[in-house]
Amino acid sequence: MRSLTLTAAKTFIWTTLPEAASPQQGEALVAIRAIGICGTDFSGYLGKMPFIEFPRILGHELGVEVLAVGEGVTHLLVGDRCSVEPYLNCGTCHACLRGSTNCCETLQVLGVHCDGGMRERMILPAHKLHPCNALDFEQLALVETLAIGCHAVNRAQVTAADDVLIIGAGPIGLTVLEFARAANAAITILELNAARREFVAQHYPGVQVVASLPDAPAFQIVFDATGNPSSMATTLRFARFTGRIVYVGITKEPVLIDDPLFHRRELTLLASRNAVASDFPRILAMIQSGQINTRPWISHRCEFGELPAQMGAWLLPEARVIKAVVSV
Repeated sequence: MRSLTLTAAKTFIWTTLPEAASPQQGEALVAIRAIGICGTDFSGYLGKMPFIEFPRILGHELGVEVLAVGEGVTHLLVGDRCSVEPYLNCGTCHACLRGSTNCCETLQVLGVHCDGGMRERMILPAHKLHPCNALDFEQLALVETLAIGCHAVNRAQVTAADDVLIIGAGPIGLTVLEFARAANAAITILELNAARREFVAQHYPGVQVVASLPDAPAFQIVFDATGNPSSMATTLRFARFTGRIVYVGITKEPVLIDDPLFHRRELTLLASRNAVASDFPRILAMIQSGQINTRPWISHRCEFGELPAQMGAWLLPEARVIKAVVSV
C-alpha cells in the first residue's frame, strides 16, 4: 500500500506499507478518499511544528470510505462515507474522565503525534468515524477543521450580545468565524493579508474585516488564530474590561503577557485545543443543511501523487491558498 512519509523538513518520500489488516473488535478499515491540508501540515512540512517528529505520515483532516468493520461495530456500514475524529485518547486519565477527551494527557493526534492518513487505507477505532453519506469526501475532510472553530467558540461561550474580534482569516480563523456567526455575535476580522480580507468580504457579508485596529478595548471576546506570539500578546489590548481571550493558534515561542493590563481589566485567558466528539455530528448537520458552505474555502486541489511537488508551491504567498484538498 502506497503512503507518503515526511522524513525531514521539506522532504517527502513515497513508501510502501504492509496492507492494512482485517479490523478487530471496535475497529474499521477505511479507504482514504480526501485529505485536507492545514496549518499543522504546513508547519510540519517546514519543520516548525513542535509536536511532529520525523519520520511522520501526515494527514488528520480526512474524508474516508468504510471498507470493513470489526465485531461490535453497529453505527457503520460498508460503503459509508465518514469524517474522522483524529484524536486518539486514552479514556482513563483525569481529562478524559471529565469529558475533555480533546486534551487527554496522553493524546495522540493522527498525523501529528502518530502516523496519519497520507496513505491509501488504514485501520481506525470505529467510534472515531462519523458517517454522513449526504456529503462528499471533500466536505467530510473539512469537518475536523470546522471542529476546531466550533470548540473554540464553545470555550468562549459566545452569545449574540458579544462583540467578537478574530485575529487571522486563515482556515482556522474562518472556522471560528462560522460558529461566532452561528451564535449571532457581531464580528470583526483583523487580517493583514489583502487576499484573505477580500475573501471574507466576498463570502461573509455583515462581517467587518480590517487590516488594522486602534489600540483600544473594543471587544468582549478576542480569538487569536495566528499562532504568532506577537499577535497573541497583542490580544490583551483589544479586550474590554472583563473580556475573554482565546488562543486557538499555537506557537512554540513564549508569549509575553502584560500583567498589569491583564489584572486591571480582569481578563480571562483560555486555550482551545482540538475538539470533542459531540462537535462532529453538529457540524455534519450544519453543512448538510447549508448553514455552513465549505465549497468556497477550497482554493486548491491536487491528486495524491502530485502532493510532494505541490506542498512547497502552496506555501508561496502568490499561491493565495485558502484551503487545499488532496484526492486519494
